[in-house]
Parts: sequence; C-alpha cells; structure tokens
Amino acid sequence: MPVPPGLLRKATRVLATMALGAAAVPAAAGTVALTFDDLPVFGKMTSAADGAVVTAALLAGLKRQHYIATGFVNEVQLAGPDRAARIRLLLCWLDAGMDLGNHSYSHLSLNSVPVDAYIADVAHGAQETAALLAARGRRERWYRYPYLETGLTLATRQRFEGWLATHGYRVAPVTMENSDWRFAAPYDDAIARGDQAEARRIQQAYLAFTARIVPWYRKAGKDLLGREPAFVFLLHASRLNAASIDQLAGILRAQHLRVVPLDTAMRDPAYAIPDSYVGPNGTGWLDRWALTLHKALPYASVPTVPHAILTYDSRLEGATDPRAKATS
Repeated sequence: MPVPPGLLRKATRVLATMALGAAAVPAAAGTVALTFDDLPVFGKMTSAADGAVVTAALLAGLKRQHYIATGFVNEVQLAGPDRAARIRLLLCWLDAGMDLGNHSYSHLSLNSVPVDAYIADVAHGAQETAALLAARGRRERWYRYPYLETGLTLATRQRFEGWLATHGYRVAPVTMENSDWRFAAPYDDAIARGDQAEARRIQQAYLAFTARIVPWYRKAGKDLLGREPAFVFLLHASRLNAASIDQLAGILRAQHLRVVPLDTAMRDPAYAIPDSYVGPNGTGWLDRWALTLHKALPYASVPTVPHAILTYDSRLEGATDPRAKATS
C-alpha cells in the first residue's frame, strides 16, 4: 500500500531530527576523507604510459602524506590496445593501499538515460575493478554518482539505489569540493603547450581558491548541523592534483583537518540524515541536508572560481572531455 505523502513527509522530518540529534556528537570534528573521481586519469590520457606518469605522481604524493584515499573508476578508460597496462594503473592504487569504487562504466548521468540502461552501465563498470579487489580478498563497496545527478524522479532513484543495496554498494556522498575540474583542463592545456609559467599561474589560482573554499564548507556544515561533520572531499585523478598534493595537504593542515579513510568519515551520524532529493541539478549533500532540514546555506559568502579560469575552461571544454560539465 502506498504511503500517504503527508505521512511520508512527517516521517522524513522525524528521521531528520533524530539524525541531527545524533549528529550533535562531535566525535568526527576536524576530519575529511579524500576521494578521487574518474580513474585511472581525469582528462586526456593518450596512452597507459601517459596515465602512469599522473598515477605515479598522485599516489606518491598521497603516500608521502600518509593518506588513504578512495578512487572511483570509469572502466571505459581501460579500453584500448594497451588495456592490460591501463588495468595495471588501477593495481597501482591498490598496491599503494588505496581503495577503489564504481563511478559507472562510461560516466553516464542518471538524469539522461533510462534507469535500466544506467544499471547496466554501472554493472559493466564493475567488471575489472571488482575482480582486482576480489583477488585481494576485498570487494567493491562504494558508488559515486557521475555529476552527482541522482535522477529526475524518486521512483528512478529508489529503483537504482535498491539495485545498489542488493549488490552491496553504498553511495559515496560529497560534502566538500573545490571545483578542481575547472582548473584541471587549463592546467593540462598549459602543460601540453609547454607553458610552464602559465601552468604555475593556474596551479597557484587553484590552491588559493582551495584555501578559501575549504573553510567555507567547514562553516556551512557547522551552521547547518550545529557542529562540524566529517567531510567527504571530491577531487579528480588529474595532473593538477598530482602536482599539488603536498600543497593541498598544507591547506588541510592549516585548517586542522585530519585525513581519514572514507569508511571512517561515513560513520558520522550526519550521513544518516534522510536525502530524497531528485531533480536536474547535481548537488552535494550539504545542499541535500539543507533541503531536508529546511535551512539555507550561506551562498552569499561562497568563494567563486576566478573568471579567467572559467573562461579558459569553457573555451577548452567543447574540444576536450565532454564529461567535464559538472563536479564529478
């Protein structure tokens, strides 16, 4: 029997209040999990050898900082004559002590395709990654929505997330991001052109923006929940981040944020706050919680990506990776 809409809304409010009460426990304050989307490499990867340079630098930086991160894989990137070498890039992540999750096979949006086609794409995207994990006695447990788009109707979202639960997946939310994808394509372009000075300017702008947006998220989370949650930070497996890990680590240290594995961050009771958002916008979980709790986030004070970077990225977008329309 269908649940009456009024009763469903009331139950959602009760669950949200319970979760918010539990979230008042400040056990996870000052922690953040790092997640990297679009593995093996975000952006143009002409060969596995090219991807190996980015992967080695990114993983070396994570290991140097003693960070455990989770990488989300688009297995479409494994296609090609050097497939075996591309798969070895994922093995590098596991060898470095990192975890791997599913980001769909071809980076589809649930807003754009029928749910059964989307499920088939996600299942296809688990083949190699799940086998690599299984060989180590592990399993693929996390799913990250491309573009953070969770469907246009509640029925679609429930159908897909029911499939996820049946197959042992949990959704990996996002509660912090720094628009790194906006800076990544201009950085790649400058590197490809051999313009090291321009690449440094882009990197400096990226780091300056990150240093502003991280404290904004911390304040927004605290204002929303009454205390600071454990954050889940969305990044991408890009050349820019491979070159910037140490500086990013410095920003997190300056903010007194300790990096923890995704599993640890997800124990925060805030992630039990109900989220039934559906719609055209791919949006993070602070926004979703704000809708549930009928509160507003302080967007009047949110830092913005420099106009020059937006213009540069927009100019490149049509000629590079069409997936770069959103944060994930």
